[in-house]
Amino acid sequence: MRKIFAGMLVMLFGFIATAQAQLPKLTLRDINGQTITTDTLNNGGKPFIIDFFATWCKPCNRELDAISEVYEDWQKDTGVKIFAVSIDQAQNINKVRPMVEQKGWDYDVLLDPNSDFRRSFGGQMIPFVVVCDGNGKVVYQHNGYTEGAENELYDKVKELVK
Repeated sequence: MRKIFAGMLVMLFGFIATAQAQLPKLTLRDINGQTITTDTLNNGGKPFIIDFFATWCKPCNRELDAISEVYEDWQKDTGVKIFAVSIDQAQNINKVRPMVEQKGWDYDVLLDPNSDFRRSFGGQMIPFVVVCDGNGKVVYQHNGYTEGAENELYDKVKELVK
């Protein structure tokens, strides 16, 4: 019983430490082939969201579609920016740009074909969302998607701009 309790404490404190962490330093590419260093992601002092997805992940696509419908309003109200990070593996990476264009997603899209960036946050499944404050500090993480979850995400962002 003590081992279980100790394990739960380690998981809890691990999550808290991750939730307070700065962005890890990894090198990715965007869908235009430009190199991006992840620890430099920012939004000019305003909050930003990192949303991990894959072209084949239906819940991921529903989440990004739902956010896309309200993204312009979110930007007007909070100045938030979204970095959509595809974890599609190398053999499927050529599907990312056509899908983003077809869906009309107005996000900065990065490619994480080995899932190194996602794993650096401890994300086990997708969609996986990370919210950062204006200083790039991780303040919230969430796994999975259910309809309406984007509202909770927006509430977290609004708390950062009060």
